[in-house]
Amino acid sequence: MRQFALVGLPNTGKSSLFNRLTGLSQRVGNWPGLTVELAHARLLLGNQMVELTDLPGIHDLSGYTDDEAVVRDVLGARDFDALVLVLNAAQLDRQLPLAVQLRATGLPCLIVLNMADEATLLGIDIDCAALSERLAAPLVLVSTSSGQGWAALQDALATLARQAATPRRARLAGLPDTHQAIEQAEALLAGAWHLPPTLPTRLSHQLDRVLMHPWLGLAAFAAIMAALFNGTYLIGGPLQAMLGNALEGMHEAWLAPLAARLPDWLASLLLDGLWQGVSTVATFAPIIFVFFVLMALIEDSGYLARAAYLTDALMARLGLDGRGFVLQLMGFGCNVPAVMGTRVLRERRQRLLAMLIIPFSLCSARLQVVLFFSAALFSPAHAPWVLAAFYAVSLAAAMLTAALFKRRLCASEAYLLEVPPYRLPSVRHVFTRAWGEVAAFLRLASTFIVAGVVLVWLLTRLPAGGYGSVADAIGHALSPLLDPIGIPEPLAVVLLFGFVAKEILLGSLAVVYGVSDGQLATALAAQLDWVSAMSFLLFTLIYVPCLSTVAAIRRESKSARFTLLSVGWSLLLAWLVSFVFYQLASRL
Repeated sequence: MRQFALVGLPNTGKSSLFNRLTGLSQRVGNWPGLTVELAHARLLLGNQMVELTDLPGIHDLSGYTDDEAVVRDVLGARDFDALVLVLNAAQLDRQLPLAVQLRATGLPCLIVLNMADEATLLGIDIDCAALSERLAAPLVLVSTSSGQGWAALQDALATLARQAATPRRARLAGLPDTHQAIEQAEALLAGAWHLPPTLPTRLSHQLDRVLMHPWLGLAAFAAIMAALFNGTYLIGGPLQAMLGNALEGMHEAWLAPLAARLPDWLASLLLDGLWQGVSTVATFAPIIFVFFVLMALIEDSGYLARAAYLTDALMARLGLDGRGFVLQLMGFGCNVPAVMGTRVLRERRQRLLAMLIIPFSLCSARLQVVLFFSAALFSPAHAPWVLAAFYAVSLAAAMLTAALFKRRLCASEAYLLEVPPYRLPSVRHVFTRAWGEVAAFLRLASTFIVAGVVLVWLLTRLPAGGYGSVADAIGHALSPLLDPIGIPEPLAVVLLFGFVAKEILLGSLAVVYGVSDGQLATALAAQLDWVSAMSFLLFTLIYVPCLSTVAAIRRESKSARFTLLSVGWSLLLAWLVSFVFYQLASRL
């Protein structure tokens, strides 16, 4: 089997090309430095089976960032048949030096000039034949978003797989340094790549006058995020209700009559434990899908890089830069890849500070809990603003943490942000991304969440002396900590399982209160006033996100002491915020 390495600069569409070739949903986004871990996939090219490895985006093969070190280590330690280099056709003056360095490694190389449509809009003329001859490498001009040149790319890949010789490791000694590579690239481009003297005025320039304005840009960012939250409720709410009604009908028409024939304990386990827990969690699949469709539209349009630019000055005061804000936004999807994304930061202290604040992002798992409580306790007109408020709280917790720890973890690395052009998001990728998030959620629901809700059911049924059940005993033991923040004892076991995965929380609540997914909102409204419910949500938002995130922090920081600091600080801050809120709000 042939071994190909996919290499390219950040923000060239490399991961999008990887996804389109392999059919995978590798996380992509329209900002620099997103691909930070290796992804592999097998595909058939002609009559040859090829394993394609997606390497991190780099600017220079002789640089010193972590990503560049990863690429050098992989190329120097593993045998490859060929390299596939992805460059932005509109930026060859800055990107071709990497091609010069990679050609010097001695590995066969196919050069893919992506974003051909953007180059055409800018009036850039490329003599592909001349450039290919000068580089002594095959070259194809494509656009992964529109599909332009896709057949030619597949033919070139098949030819490369057929002609590949014995796999070998890259020759990394004696590569041209950055200045040499730039000089050679300029000579190669002379007469083969023509940039018009004046670039055409585009609508994006007019948009950037507003979206990147110091004040108007922040107002536009708030408006865009508010539209995201309201759209999530407006579209996802009815879909969630429809699915909930369907599951409730299935329970009444089929499952309850079938379970009536079983022993009482088994019927209770299946219906009160397994079905109530999992069905409650499953009703959030539509709203998660809608949220990530809207979020993918914002990401792929190129807007998040502009948000990073707007917040760079603020983040600098907190010991980070615009990339820290981008990583924080990535954490809204899932904290784990955002923690792994800190590899794009060069200095260790800056990586640690970023890892300390990312877990406060309101990830998709905690989003389910906030969505449910806000819909159950507030009117449709107020619920979106409650959701927006919790996003604001998550950012405030991150900023407070950065301000407190920046003296010990502040770094001085200079940051150069490349703002990409606006792009029309690919419908295929947007829906693939959203479905990937839902599929991952459903896989978790079918395994991890099932185990969690069954364990909660057992704890609420197993006797424990004078406390009724084991869950009651746990709640009584933790009451000195929970009473001052207004969280009732029955929710103690829910918070404990939430430490493992926040997806278990809602299923656990359904089991604890012994109601179906359609009745859980009513049960919570009867058991909790809005002050206790908000205190519970604040604690859930801020305290340890999940065991997977803790494991990612331990792996990336390579420090058990720092991991304990992250966990301990989040627990302390969660308790303090909930305590202050509950004590003040309960006196109003």
